[in-house]
Amino acid sequence: MSDTHLPKRAKDLPEALWEAVDAADLAVHAGDWVDVATLDALEGRSRRLLACWGNNDGEDLRARLPEVARATVEGVRVAVVHETGQKQRREERMRAEYPDVDLLVFGHSHIPWDTAYDGLRLLNPGSPTDRRRQPDFTWVTARLEAGGVHDVRLHRLAPPPPARRR
Repeated sequence: MSDTHLPKRAKDLPEALWEAVDAADLAVHAGDWVDVATLDALEGRSRRLLACWGNNDGEDLRARLPEVARATVEGVRVAVVHETGQKQRREERMRAEYPDVDLLVFGHSHIPWDTAYDGLRLLNPGSPTDRRRQPDFTWVTARLEAGGVHDVRLHRLAPPPPARRR
């Protein structure tokens, strides 16, 4: 997940996302938490958390999280970063910037992104709480196994209908 912006954009993460966190061996957050309470909650519910800070995160979050988080998971070299710059030539720039990475999870745009370039898989889960110009709230699940990224799935949650005026 990325760009949760709690509690400014929502009061909590969607229940379906909490269920995915509870079931996962690894939860990933690509920054723009905004509040420490969300980090505390994810640390408490995750078996393992790999996360970084984003441009909207203050010193309290930056003191606890790296700008780029890295881990090797089931033979997959993973990096998590918030910003990757403009979309033009993103794949080439990120391959050059992260030559030792197989999977790069990023955020910032709130736009889901899934592409591969020269051995690098790039995933942006969008946002589960701040869809901006996207039709749905989103997050991603994937299975990492035997050095590969498998079963990548973009989860969509439609926004609630507008409140009826009386």
